[in-house]
Amino acid sequence: MRGRKVTADGDAFRLEGVSVGFRRNTIHERSLKHALAALARRNGAALHRALVDVSLVIGRGEHVGVIGRNAAGKSTLLRVLARVIVPQAGRVYVDAHCRVVPLLELGIGFQPDLSGLENCHLAGALMGYSYEEIERRLPGIVEFAELEEFIREPVRSYSSGMYARLAFALATDVEPDVLLIDEVFGVGDEFFTKRCLERMKGLMAAGSTTVFVSHNLELLQGQCDRMIWLDQGRIVKDGTPEAVAAAYRTGAGHAPRE
Repeated sequence: MRGRKVTADGDAFRLEGVSVGFRRNTIHERSLKHALAALARRNGAALHRALVDVSLVIGRGEHVGVIGRNAAGKSTLLRVLARVIVPQAGRVYVDAHCRVVPLLELGIGFQPDLSGLENCHLAGALMGYSYEEIERRLPGIVEFAELEEFIREPVRSYSSGMYARLAFALATDVEPDVLLIDEVFGVGDEFFTKRCLERMKGLMAAGSTTVFVSHNLELLQGQCDRMIWLDQGRIVKDGTPEAVAAAYRTGAGHAPRE
């Protein structure tokens, strides 16, 4: 049986034998004839195995870093935890009492013709907050995002940096129980990035469970108490940040081959 289940006490997530695969679509068809031919071929397309028989437990309050080369399965793992992707095999258990906030693609779900203010209320409602609660939090969100002059403008007029700053400020102001973070710290200049990291440290110190995906080993070693190395969809090593980072560097990011 797949899907969302309640974890045992003390666990935020538990994965048992989880596998995820995607069909490769490497050819861009330019005509209806070619598109129909591609559709007919789809069942025979090569399967990319993004996660392969992954089993792990993440306890409440843990700070877990996930490393690996491109296409190792890191982002897919976060999307499974966020329930964006349902695996083809295995079981995923999630603490039903945790408020999970995924920082996967900042601003995903924002409506371009709505103002920043309206998008805050919309996103807040989707996260389960009342209109009054978001109203109470708005001054801090807007100040942190540095958008006082633009919060009533439609977000389609925002620069990419403004868009991402608002999304980060909103997502991290709502006191999540669990944060899933996928390489989102390049959302502004160096000063703003530092503020983002300081906010993350505050949330972690307050007890939020965090799962980081990053290529920055130094960042993960400094912020996490556990690290997981993925390669070709499989867990290569799971342990202390120091031990996993050392093994990763020794293997130059690739798992040793038998």
